[in-house]
Amino acid sequence: MFKRMLVQCTAGLTLMAAASASALAVDLTGAGASFPYPIYAKWAAQYQQASGNRVNYQSIGSGGGQQQIIAKTVDFGASDDPMKSDELQKNGLVQFPAVIGGTVPVINVEGIKAGELKLTGPVLADIFLGKIRKWNDPAIAGLNPGLALPAKSIVVVHRADGSGTTFGWTNYLSRMSPEWRERVGQAKAVKWPVGQGGKGNEGVAAYVRQLSNSIGYLEYAYAHQNGLAWTQLQNRDGQFVQPSQHSFAAAAAHADWTSAPGMGLILNNEPGADSWPVTAATFILMQARQTDAKRAHEVLAFFDWAWREGGDMAASLDYVPLPQALTDEIRGVWARQIRAADDQPVWP
Repeated sequence: MFKRMLVQCTAGLTLMAAASASALAVDLTGAGASFPYPIYAKWAAQYQQASGNRVNYQSIGSGGGQQQIIAKTVDFGASDDPMKSDELQKNGLVQFPAVIGGTVPVINVEGIKAGELKLTGPVLADIFLGKIRKWNDPAIAGLNPGLALPAKSIVVVHRADGSGTTFGWTNYLSRMSPEWRERVGQAKAVKWPVGQGGKGNEGVAAYVRQLSNSIGYLEYAYAHQNGLAWTQLQNRDGQFVQPSQHSFAAAAAHADWTSAPGMGLILNNEPGADSWPVTAATFILMQARQTDAKRAHEVLAFFDWAWREGGDMAASLDYVPLPQALTDEIRGVWARQIRAADDQPVWP
């Protein structure tokens, strides 16, 4: 009798503890770049198991993420296009990097496997300018002797929404091609000379998968997840390299994060024989003055946990985790710059 009562009592306490934990759980909201969505979703799922807190992240593009954090409709915004110092100050925002990844050209050309085709930055720019129109154009064929290239028209696919991935891509093409820089330039959204647009990395992946003889640009995890063929690219040192966690890390190896306001470094065309030429950090945006200090603290606790516990998860999706020295530096930024209404630090 006593044993049965003890079991019932213990079960009751367990249920009460679970209910209490559920009642204390916090639902956090974030929105923005699709570039980091795969790793943010993976981190969020594991973090809920570890803490009970839920992180709902909407992949709506970097432009939307910036707009929503400025409007204070989310707990944090995310952007692959780092905001400039005057924009951060004007809108009362704090910015910091969260993870590093790479953008890759992806193709759907019959008979060509992932990593077989070689391209250069100038050739890519001419494809996206509409100057190179056939897959067997001499400019492509000359880089790929022995590779059977079809005499088919190239179908260009690009982003239709305001996108940090597009900013990084057009920044790279602007560095590679004076004509691209003058005619199109770099931005989250540009007037594309040719092609059709898909919404988000997801939309571009879907179009490239469906359209024969197409080429687009994607965050590397999306290329993997969708079984798409990527290309090699020639880097600043003249080497043709494959996209990988190693080549993304090589591009970020010598980054001086404190040299840019809001740590807003652009990592395209970095030196190094192993460096992938279209590498980027993705950034988190938060209000510097917080009306709800507890919610702000929980957002920071999520990223603190992700950096401490989520490195292997990031690597499994071919992202590059931030080095510990950098995450320690970012925690110092949190302590100095993110404040409650009474001016007390939100972190730690």
